[in-house]
Amino acid sequence: MAETQGVSKNTVNRLWQLHNIKPHLSRTFKLSREAKFLEADRCGGVVNELARLQALDRTQPGLPLKKGRCGTITHDYKRNGTTTLFAALNMLDGKVIGECHGRHRHQEWRKFLRRLDAEFPPELKLHVVMDNYGTHKEPHVQARLKKHPRFVCHLVPTSSTWLNLAEHWFRELPEKAIRRGSFLSVRDLKQAIGAFMQAWNKNPKPFIWSATVEDIIKKIDRARVHMEQIRLLFPPGLDLGLNNL
Repeated sequence: MAETQGVSKNTVNRLWQLHNIKPHLSRTFKLSREAKFLEADRCGGVVNELARLQALDRTQPGLPLKKGRCGTITHDYKRNGTTTLFAALNMLDGKVIGECHGRHRHQEWRKFLRRLDAEFPPELKLHVVMDNYGTHKEPHVQARLKKHPRFVCHLVPTSSTWLNLAEHWFRELPEKAIRRGSFLSVRDLKQAIGAFMQAWNKNPKPFIWSATVEDIIKKIDRARVHMEQIRLLFPPGLDLGLNNL
């Protein structure tokens, strides 16, 4: 840019800082295409989600944290298997119920539903918030839910998993228990996950929304307006001549 505009690099950098422009940074987003997004259920109760986690072993031992130097790990790793974690986050007190399974099918999901059924008093209705994954809508799962009306299911809109508070806990898990770890086997990974859940439940903290529904809707509307403006400026099939650069 400096060469094109005939100015120095320092001038470009100074202008970027003046206008708080950071072209080296980017953020991701996704607008839901759900036609009834604004009609999505809003409820309290039990929130559940599932994730697939890998047992990774670093190719060389990491160096520990010391004065004047951060801890280090190698950039490459060896895969030693995977496990699927089924977990439920209680929105009221922040406690987590979870268990690992070798596969990610409707059979394992039904086992976890039975686990939830046994964990809570039978007189309580369980509001289960989950995404639109096919396992949740499998015929055998639907049949079981009909036989157990205490389960009230709520599916978040497509491309809106961030509405599920369990996603916030699944961010905590890899950051604090897995990302810097080294696991020689799936068993080691399961032990680390179990230890993290046990420590979490000793002092659980519920996640609380800080944004209002109105603020979220306004932000979505602004994003739609900007995307429409970009679509008008750069319609599909427009040749920008990038191949000639």
